[in-house]
Amino acid sequence: MSSTNDHSVSPATRSDTEEAGHKTVAVIDTRESYLAAVESISGGNGPLAIDAERASGFRYSQRAYLIQIFRRGAGTFLFDPPAIGDFAELNDAISAEEWVLHAASQDLACLREVGLSPSVIFDTELGARLAGLPRVGLGTVVEELLGIHLAKEHSAADWSTRPLPQSWLVYAALDVELLVDLRDAVKQLLEQSGKSELARQEFLAELTRGHRAAKVQGWRRLSGVHSVRGPRNLAVAKELWEARDRYAQEIDTAPGRLVPDSSLVAAAKALPESKRALAALREFTGRASRSEIDRWWAAIEAGLAAQETPVLRMPGDVIPPPRSWSERNPAADRRLKRARADVTTLAGERNIPVENMLTPELLRRVAWAPPEPFDENTLRAALAEQGAREWQLDETVGVIFRAFVEADQASEDSDEAAS
Repeated sequence: MSSTNDHSVSPATRSDTEEAGHKTVAVIDTRESYLAAVESISGGNGPLAIDAERASGFRYSQRAYLIQIFRRGAGTFLFDPPAIGDFAELNDAISAEEWVLHAASQDLACLREVGLSPSVIFDTELGARLAGLPRVGLGTVVEELLGIHLAKEHSAADWSTRPLPQSWLVYAALDVELLVDLRDAVKQLLEQSGKSELARQEFLAELTRGHRAAKVQGWRRLSGVHSVRGPRNLAVAKELWEARDRYAQEIDTAPGRLVPDSSLVAAAKALPESKRALAALREFTGRASRSEIDRWWAAIEAGLAAQETPVLRMPGDVIPPPRSWSERNPAADRRLKRARADVTTLAGERNIPVENMLTPELLRRVAWAPPEPFDENTLRAALAEQGAREWQLDETVGVIFRAFVEADQASEDSDEAAS
């Protein structure tokens, strides 16, 4: 399986043996072969396709356990990041080039962790979304635009496995070998629809988007914690989550593989009176639920003895869910409904997903509390401050402004008629 472009590969990365229609793939895991690959990649031409495989769901960390690169005129290269360690030479060689990724936001963090940081990217997933394709998974887009079926059977594999099976390596190689061709096809769609500039802005925003500090404490992301009632129960949920997180980090294992969220919530609700009662709790499951029973019981005791107990919801810059607006802020409810309908219509006309036309959270924020004084300039400034791109502002500010004005006017007319 290959595209029409030159996919020749240096001897350092593949042997001449064929397997399942694809040359056998070897992983670069020595300093010597790594430096040879850097030289080969430097001698290639055009954009570079890059992808990374993690072990999400298996390991605590989100580090890259395999990095794949393809470049025309150079070939395909699969690197073992834990074995190589420092990628400074590779970054020096390619950082100024355009990097092609699919769903870049998923990989940029782990690439930067090993010292690989692009200056220009082309995201084929985001580009396909902006171009109006209804489904933008890599396999679907490759099949639709390139006419090639790309199997995705190893997407959820444990990539920390060593040695990596040959079938996984072939899968990983194919993920990048078609990306440059796909970039060209998506780029053409964007040009034909007049969306090249807005795509450029979106790619830049994706590249420069900083890592936002967590707005909430980690334990508050515990699935089902909203169903835990009582301050003492919440304190136990917090201690259990933190104990699991520490242990998961210590042994580099995904927390949910030790004890699932549902088990922690069940224990927090039940508040067992002894270690034996905790072990007897039917809902308390997971591979470490009994082998680490002392750890979990210590966490429960700490929660029960806590001097300060947490509140369920943290105060802060949080607006209530829109379903409650009609009672809590009727004017905001009317503004949001009118503007959301108009932005949805605009998105349909431009053949852009409404969530890409403008992040729904931004619309909710300005609907809840419009800037004062309220005009198109202050509305534009408020949306820009919260991260809206220039193209989004150009497209939506006028639409939102008119919707707000009309919603407020309709409210005034209704009040006058009622009086």
